[in-house]
Amino acid sequence: MFDYHAPADLLRDRIILITGANRGIGAGLAKGCATLGARVILQGRDAAALDRVRDDILASGGPAAATLVLDLEQAEATTYATVAQRLQAEFGRLDGLVHNAGLLGPRVPLESTSPAALAQVMQVNVHAGFALTQALLPLLRASADASVVFTSSSVGRKGRAGWGAYSVSKFATEGLMQVWAEELADAGIRVNSVNPGGTRTAMRAAAYPAEDPARVPAPEAILPVYLYLLGSASRGTTGQALNAQ
Repeated sequence: MFDYHAPADLLRDRIILITGANRGIGAGLAKGCATLGARVILQGRDAAALDRVRDDILASGGPAAATLVLDLEQAEATTYATVAQRLQAEFGRLDGLVHNAGLLGPRVPLESTSPAALAQVMQVNVHAGFALTQALLPLLRASADASVVFTSSSVGRKGRAGWGAYSVSKFATEGLMQVWAEELADAGIRVNSVNPGGTRTAMRAAAYPAEDPARVPAPEAILPVYLYLLGSASRGTTGQALNAQ
């Protein structure tokens, strides 16, 4: 695992938006960030699931979290502009943005991947990360120590047969991260990617239905790399492709 031990006040008073925060890694990270003092904005398309994560954070004594019900598969430019306006009015800045939401898509060879399936996966895994980052740049620039984290995959760093659209989308995610890192360096906004590795999530279960989930780490076990990137210890680290495991 990534060797980092977060101090108890690492994220105190920071405002962090996490996409796909209704379950899996996103929910685990949201709770972890709140435990370390962050005010978390939970994005997802399942309002009830977001409410449960928000309630869990409150029950554990964390700062009150906000929920953002947004379907990234259907979002358009005007949608992101509206989100940015809301967050500007409510928070005024953003110290962290974690692109965690993702779509697996059909796990078939590229030869068998339809253009529609590729477009759907790219919409959620790539376009949403681009558009949301772009829309929220004024809030990130308003922070004294902003960090953007893209969630990648091992199949986005070395192509693997049978992973089709998902693999292509994660290669694009890595490229998106690198370009943002170069372009935002002068603004002091660091941009990096994380490959979580095999983690006990619904997406992992869909990709490996015969696997014993007890053999892979729970989301809480892979959080150190995310916490490192969201805290001040990672100042100066940008354009890097890191591994959680």
